Amino acid sequence: MEFVFIGGNLALDLLGTLKWRRTAPEEFLRTPADAARWAVESGVVTVAPRVTEAELESLRALRETIYRLVTGPSAARADVAALNAAAAGPRVETTLTAAGARRTGGVAAVAADVATAAITLLGDVRTGRETRLRECERPDCTRLFLDRSRGRTRSWCGMAECGNRVKAAEYRARKAAVRTSRRTASPSAPGDRVA
Repeated sequence: MEFVFIGGNLALDLLGTLKWRRTAPEEFLRTPADAARWAVESGVVTVAPRVTEAELESLRALRETIYRLVTGPSAARADVAALNAAAAGPRVETTLTAAGARRTGGVAAVAADVATAAITLLGDVRTGRETRLRECERPDCTRLFLDRSRGRTRSWCGMAECGNRVKAAEYRARKAAVRTSRRTASPSAPGDRVA
């Protein structure tokens, strides 16, 4: 299982750790080790935090809170309060070492960074400063992303997983339609021509 970071925002990347929400949900944060690995791969920390089962559940709960806030027509007070509480948590500690920047922190610090990214995104969406938030156009995909393409025409969360599959399905459908139309068209008899 590999994490993908295609959202254009840390909070959207956390949302991507649960795929296919409407059909057959696939959880990417299955174990505490998965959560620790996501924290490093996302770039929030450079040293994997120790993660307990309770902290894993807390990170998943934050993810679902953010999802409801991003996709819902209105914000529930409890979700806003939970997001604000997470953002007020401890911060990731950044220090300079001989090997470069070292960022350390526990799950609460990772959650604070994610919550802060979500608050910034939601604030920008609500004030109209951010208008590029989109959901993947593959019908069963529920990943969200910021469309940073030049013409704002990005349709899929990523070409590798969704874009290629949609294009291949469209191609197969076109080919099937051509085959069907050829079979149903009856050939004209030589004497049927009109002069």
